[in-house]
Order: sequence, then structure tokens, then C-alpha cells
Amino acid sequence: MTHRGFSTGLAAAAGLAMTLALPVTPASAASAAQPAATEAAAARAADQAAASGLDALRRGPAESFRRVGLTAGGGGLFYGAYQRTYQGLRVVGGDAVVVADGAGRVRGTSAAETAAITVGTQASLDAAKAAATARAQLASVDSVSTPEKVVLAGASPKLAYEVVVTGRTATAPSNLHVFVDAATGAVLDKRDDVRTFASGARTQAQPATVNVAGTGNSYYVGNVSIDTTQSGSTYTLRDPGRTGISCGREGGSVYSGPDNNWGNGSGTDLETGCVDVLYSVQTEWKMLADWLGRNGINGSGTGYPASVGLADVNAYWNGSSTHFGHSQDNQRQATSMDVVGHEFGHGIFQFTPGGAGSGNENGGMNESTGDIFGALTEAYANNPKDTPDYEVGEGVNLVGQGPIRYMYQPSKVGDPNCYSSSIPSTEVHAAAGPQNHWFYLLAEGSNPGGGKPTSPTCNNSSVTGVGIQKAGKIFYNGLLKKTSSWNHKAARKATLEAAIALFPGSCTEYNATKAAWDAVSVTTVSGEPTSCSGGGPDFSVALNPASGSVQPGASATTTISTAITSGAAQSITLSASGLPAGATASFSPATISSGGSSTLTIATTSSTPTGSFPITITADGASTDHTATYTLSVGTTGSCAPVTNSTRLDIPDYPASAVNSTGTVSGCARNASGTTKVEVHIVHTYRGDLVIDLVAPDGTAYRLKNSSSDSTANLDTTYTVNASSEAANGAWQLRIRDVGPADTGYLSSWTLTV
Repeated sequence: MTHRGFSTGLAAAAGLAMTLALPVTPASAASAAQPAATEAAAARAADQAAASGLDALRRGPAESFRRVGLTAGGGGLFYGAYQRTYQGLRVVGGDAVVVADGAGRVRGTSAAETAAITVGTQASLDAAKAAATARAQLASVDSVSTPEKVVLAGASPKLAYEVVVTGRTATAPSNLHVFVDAATGAVLDKRDDVRTFASGARTQAQPATVNVAGTGNSYYVGNVSIDTTQSGSTYTLRDPGRTGISCGREGGSVYSGPDNNWGNGSGTDLETGCVDVLYSVQTEWKMLADWLGRNGINGSGTGYPASVGLADVNAYWNGSSTHFGHSQDNQRQATSMDVVGHEFGHGIFQFTPGGAGSGNENGGMNESTGDIFGALTEAYANNPKDTPDYEVGEGVNLVGQGPIRYMYQPSKVGDPNCYSSSIPSTEVHAAAGPQNHWFYLLAEGSNPGGGKPTSPTCNNSSVTGVGIQKAGKIFYNGLLKKTSSWNHKAARKATLEAAIALFPGSCTEYNATKAAWDAVSVTTVSGEPTSCSGGGPDFSVALNPASGSVQPGASATTTISTAITSGAAQSITLSASGLPAGATASFSPATISSGGSSTLTIATTSSTPTGSFPITITADGASTDHTATYTLSVGTTGSCAPVTNSTRLDIPDYPASAVNSTGTVSGCARNASGTTKVEVHIVHTYRGDLVIDLVAPDGTAYRLKNSSSDSTANLDTTYTVNASSEAANGAWQLRIRDVGPADTGYLSSWTLTV
């Protein structure tokens, strides 16, 4: 058959729509005990809140949130951790947390502080130059990662390369994240995964396995039982049930031997040091499960290896393992229970929402978190040779001056007892003082008696403690609301909320938490609960859907749902702001009672400009207000209206050469989904010879139409394709080929610029 030619009209139709990718970390031990439906309801509510831009989760039209974890806390609450992206790029410092309960109600939100993001995504700096700049930040370099293009959030967000440089500073190991400005090449920020036990470190020159209990002769806690692994006739210091936990010599392999007896009790023996490490981290793991409901160091049943014999008067966590040195007189390994609990405590801080964060105040709270988990581990073990206390490293006597920190009175070693404006510029180990002091006051009080030390308060108040187990629960559940911009004010608010959720109907824990923060000079923060009842009636808000797309002159609708989260129902008045020109919003009804719902209709006119507009929905309650964000896409963004390409392609008869014609078609400024739709109109004499592909920005071709025996003319069809695996925006291409036997594979392609 001879084809004389065809003309085309084509359009990308609705469906290149933004979707949330929602991977969930494996369930913790606590969440596994909850009915699956309860966890699923909390996850759905959290995801909907993130999509709606609820309260603290406001986002720009080019931003989205991806859930990266869901952790069960106390009081029936679940904490969803979210990563912000901007035009497909990871936003460092743009993380958020949504708290939801098993009934599917949102109970709170928090987000890292950042200004609006409006950066371009094309780097003018070569990635190799960024890597070279990052390499220069360490005195000694072992490896440099491939630069990753990210957005660095904050007061002035910038496009940057993140490069991880592994090596050493002048005095210590380093796993340094360097952020290089993608435009100027300047170093914008540096963040080190390595967290040392103390400041001022000093440097000196497969058969089947069986789970068994070994006998350890430790230096700090005497003869103890430790969980080890047997493989054939060989035993190793590798935990059989706690994934990732092991101990070996620094730079060497995990300790192994022909029997299951370990260590000789000597402070200078490295195998003995491993006995102390394994006993301590196994005890910490049990404490996390029994007292706090957490499954392992990372919350998902995984731990990390340890090594002893580090040639430093120190110990450190490097983001994926722990390393233990020795005392200055070289008579003891730095492997006492509080030191081991401290180093793995850095792992817990890293693997709770917000990660390791940055800055001295955040870093000080990270150090304090290590100290708190060390104290909790000692208390849980209640070992007669290493009795529980709130002194850090007293057994190691690291530099011959006793403990390196005193939680009940940080000023005993020159650290601040009280919070002040100087904390954000205080060295991180010293900056641990205020939160350490708060924890002691919450657990034991200012004058606990029973031989426990008194603790001076910053406001001369008297504080009554609630016990270390309750204090640990409150602290940990507050930590589950952490973001990368974590600070003392945020921790105060989060722990007050945790006290109410964990101990409903009791004011004792809330009052003690509040009094302890007051006593270390961390004062009232906006939005914190004002009483042990949680501050009165409250409600949550959700939008379904959280976005919509229209052509100028059309309307979009969404349902606003509310749910009572505390107290009695209240009257809520609904309003909208941020509408584009020519658009109006109407609610049906405009006033509801909490627990009810309303339909929002946004009507546009022919004069409404095209673009993507974040519209703030305010739910004004009698006792509290909440906001959510509805993203309205008008015109060529969002779902695209049919657009005809007027280019005409004439195909000469075989065997003439192919003729290509390329035109531009309006596309969608959004990512693809599982229901991407493409509308195609082609005037042609024989549609059976046509093959049509939708080509993604990365070159992946999605076949819309194969050649067939269909002899009808022309084409007027809407195709649906699953393109949900495509993560990035970019230029989508609609490619049309005539593959008839008398033709030479003539090609026409139109680029959908998105």
C-alpha cells in the first residue's frame, strides 16, 4: 500500500500528575504488636496530611513529600518521617514529621525550618570541580563520593552538590558531608557523621550457624553472659539475633575462637573490651524494646558493628559503626556501659526523624542523647559492679580527671547548666549540658534523696522527678518528632506533647516535664500544650484530593474533612487565600462542626493566568486554627488540555528518504503517574502502519500503539500508560513512526516540554 502522507494533531492529556512515593521502613517490634489495620490507618492519615501541606508541612508547587519511615511510639501514636523534594531533587534540611493515631487522625506536624525554595535546577559548576573542592576539606582523604545535586534548605536555599569525603582531620577520623554551591563553587556547609565521645581527642602511635550464649569475663561488669554465634567448631563475637551487632579489633576482623569463653578481665586486653561492648549494646537493645518499644538501633531491627583498639583517647560513631579507644594512661579500654550506650545512642539520634542534623545546638542535643541512652542502659542493667548513675565515663576515667560530664550538674566540668543564647555557638559536648540537666531533673528531681545528688536549678525552683523509665519514654517519644533543625525549644514542645499522649488523664508527668524545662531556662514556646489536658479541644484537617488541574474558565473541587483529636466538638469557619487572579473559592457549607466535612469549589475565569498556585485553606476553630494547602494547576501545568500541533508531515512514496518534522507541544510541569494519559489525533490514510511511543526524559519508551491490521484511516484515541517509575521532570517526547512495508520507517516526533 502506498501512503501519500498524513497530517497530525496531538496533545498530552490529563495524567502527567505528581504522585507521592511512599516507601515504609520495616515495622518495629512495637508496631508489629499493633494490628496491621491500625498502622495502615495512621500511615494513610499521615500521607494525606503530607500531600495536603497541613500546618507545618506547607510546600511550594514544585515540592513534594516522600515518606521514608513510620515508627510506632507510645500512647497509640505513629510517627511518619518525610523527605522533601524540589523538582525531583532531595532537599537537605527540608524534612518533616507527621504524628497520627491508629484511628486515622492526624495529631501533629513538625517541619525543619526553611525559606521558600525558588532555585533553578541546572548547575553551572562541573561536578568534578565540586568533588575537588570537597576533597580539599580534609587533611587526609581515603575516598570521595560521586557528587549528588541537592537543594540545601535554610534561610537562603541554594542548589548544591553534596559530596561525602572519608578520611581524617588533623586529630580524628571523619566522614564529612560537604555542600558545594552549584553556581559559585563555594562551600556552603559541612556536616560530619563522626561523633566523638569527648572533645580534644588525642592520637597515639560458611557452615551453618548456631545461636549460643557465651561467657564473658569483662573489665567493667564482671562475668556476664553474651549472645554469640557458632559456625561449625568456631565461635565469633557476632550477635546471632541482632542484625549487624559484632565486635572485633580496629582494622581487623570480628573476634573468633575455638571455645565460647571470652576475655580475661584485664583493662588492657582488647578481647575483654569487646566483651564489655557486646554486653552493653545487647543490654541497650533490650532496654529499647522493653522500656521504649523500639526495635534495635535504627528502629527497624538493625544494629551496627563495633571495634576496639582505636589509637585514640576517645570513642566515636561514624554513621555506620562504633569505634572505641582507651584511657590516657592506656590502662583501660573506653568500653564502659555508658560509653557504649552513648556511641550507639548517636545511631539512635541519626535513625530517628531528621537524621543527625547540623549546627552546635543540634549537635549538643545529639551528644546529650548519647549520654541519656548511656544512663538508661545502666539503669536497665542495674549491674552491681557498674551501678546506675548520671556521671558520664566515670569508670573509664578518660584523662585521669574522673567523669567527663555530670548530667545532674554540668557546671562541675565547666559546661553550662542552663540554656542561653550562647548555646548555638557552644562546642557540642559542652552544649549537651542543658538537655542533660533537664533529663536528670525530670527523672530524679532537684533533691531526690536516697544518696542521689542534688541538682541546682536555674530558676531556684524545686522539681520532683518521675523516675528514669518514664523520663526515658517522654524523651524518646519527643525525639520521634525531631527534624533536622532540632533545638531545645522544639524538644520542649515535643516532650510536653509526648507526656500528655503517654500518660493520659495524669498531670504528674506533664507538670514535671514542664517544670524541668523551666528549671534549665528553656522557656515557653508558641504552640506548646498549655495544660496537661493538651490545651483544650482540637481537630485535624485533610484534603482529598490535595491538588487539581483545570483550564482557564473551569472549576476544581476538593473535600475538606475534619476529625476531633481532643476535647469536644467546636465550630470551624473555612476560608481560602492565595487564589490566582480571576479565581474564586466557595465552601459548601462554609461553617462546620469539627468531625464534619465541606466541599470546596475553586472557579477560574478565562482571564485566570496559567501556572501552579498553592492555595492556603484555613480552618478557623473556636479554640485553635489549622491550615492545609491545595495546589491548583491552571492551563498547561497539571493535566494538559488538548493542544493541536499544526506541523504537517508529507511522506513521499517508497523508496524516497525519510522526512523528519519536529514541533513543540504544551506538556505538563509535573511527574508521571500510573495513569498517564496521552491524547493523539492523526489524519492518515492507513492507521495500521503507525507505531506510537511516549518517550520519558531518561529515554525510556512506553509503547502506546503497535502496528496492526487495522485498515481504518486516521487516529483519534486517548492512550493510558503506567509511567509511575519515572521520577524526574523533563522533556517527554511523543514519537510517531510509519512502519509500512512500502515505507522506510518515517519518523515524526514532538517534544512535550515539562
